[in-house]
Amino acid sequence: MESGQIGGFLGLKQQGDQIAPYLFTRPDELNDLCLGDKDRPGDCRYPLVKVLFDLAARFPKEVFGLMARGCDERALNVLINEDRTSPLHKDRVVVVGFSCPEELANHCQCHKPWPDQMVAGEKTKPVILAGQTGAETLPDLMEQWLGITQTCMKCMGCKNVCPVCVCQECTVEQDALVPQRQLPPTPNFLITRAVHMVGRCVYCGLCEEACPAGIPLKDLYRMVSRVLGQENLLPVSPLVQDADQSPEQTVMG
Repeated sequence: MESGQIGGFLGLKQQGDQIAPYLFTRPDELNDLCLGDKDRPGDCRYPLVKVLFDLAARFPKEVFGLMARGCDERALNVLINEDRTSPLHKDRVVVVGFSCPEELANHCQCHKPWPDQMVAGEKTKPVILAGQTGAETLPDLMEQWLGITQTCMKCMGCKNVCPVCVCQECTVEQDALVPQRQLPPTPNFLITRAVHMVGRCVYCGLCEEACPAGIPLKDLYRMVSRVLGQENLLPVSPLVQDADQSPEQTVMG
């Protein structure tokens, strides 16, 4: 910030017992910067990339710094790679990345708990999920999830906290596709959202933390992605390109 390279640094600020997103605009403010670890690692996480999306739209000429975990950087990759008009561009974001501690990586079952642009620390061991057998079709999955979807109250917490859900008009809010005044919602509410998340979900787990019904949404997204043959694919980073990296997508690992 002192050099003028960035107009502000988006991270988390702690004031007393409160931790919340904050745009730091002066170097002396960084004394209050925190990683979101209040009572345990990562228990105060926020969709910082979603906040950054709004800031970039409001201030189209500014360059911003971003405090990023692995999932934050993946969300940033998704939004930068999107074909539709996005205020985010790789030249407008300076990523300051750090690896999640092992406790948080295990809690989130994270396959890549570090960003490509990591400035401090060491890579945490990834969590390798056990393979799942079976050749489920989408109707099979809908039957498996029918009971679980009955607990959904359609509060939209999953959509609102999702770092890659920035659409002005959301599919799950269109009455023609998902009835809007029905509780519990029809099963196609969660299935429609799951299909929409294929190739976009970064498995940050914020949706599960926001869900008052405790629905294992990441499991649903993984199952639907598996049916569509995209379970092990992540968007490639436009910020950092390895020489041996696929030009289209990166395999989880």
